[in-house]
Amino acid sequence: MTKILAITNQKGGVGKTTTGVNLAASLAAARQRVLLVDLDPQGNATMGSGVDKRKLPATVYQVLLGTRRIPEVRLRSENGEYDLVPANRELAGAEVEMVELERRETRLKEALAEIARDYDFVLIDCPPALNLLTVNGLTAARAVMIPMQCEYYALEGLSDLVQTIRKVRSHLNPGLEIEGLLRTMYDPRNTLARQVSAQLLAHFGDKVYRTVIPRNVRLAEAPSFGVPAHKFDKDSKGAQAYLALAGEMLNRAATG
Repeated sequence: MTKILAITNQKGGVGKTTTGVNLAASLAAARQRVLLVDLDPQGNATMGSGVDKRKLPATVYQVLLGTRRIPEVRLRSENGEYDLVPANRELAGAEVEMVELERRETRLKEALAEIARDYDFVLIDCPPALNLLTVNGLTAARAVMIPMQCEYYALEGLSDLVQTIRKVRSHLNPGLEIEGLLRTMYDPRNTLARQVSAQLLAHFGDKVYRTVIPRNVRLAEAPSFGVPAHKFDKDSKGAQAYLALAGEMLNRAATG
């Protein structure tokens, strides 16, 4: 069965898009069929996949409004070796336009139903906000991955996100689960980071991925070249961490 995973955190700058691009590429490197859906108007996942967001004839915006189907807008990320449903600034207006539409929360779910069987994994890069775009991502997904930094404010934001997930589960998507919490930009020398990490493990247990994504300059540099980290510098700690995360997810799927 296709694993549809929403990657979300309403706090910006936590490595959400970095995770979407590098996890998609790492799963593809493990011979999985992967689709990455860019649901963020910033279009960073699109650019990080080696696609120029300024030259797109159609994007996920048209899919949500119902004027295009996913097969008409999806592209191939040659650098990442996965398929992409791209986004650009045009998507920022979608929320206002969707308010008047029927089934506005299930638009992405309905669009993905047509092509989900073509993939082993569908990853949805949600915007850093708890808005209608994010609700579409959560309604379409079977599970949620939450990338987060190990800092005080991240814990506060996490409780808001968990509440939102509960509401979506109650009203729109009863099967939605938290797949896991991913510790990103982690620096083991930082005392607070170690303390927050310990709190996450104590509270969420097995829901916290064993793989930890370190703070790594190669992860920051790779998007400007439109390539995933393992194509930019396979030996970097960041690239190795995302390859390990893909392996952990595949092991979980095999044993779960």
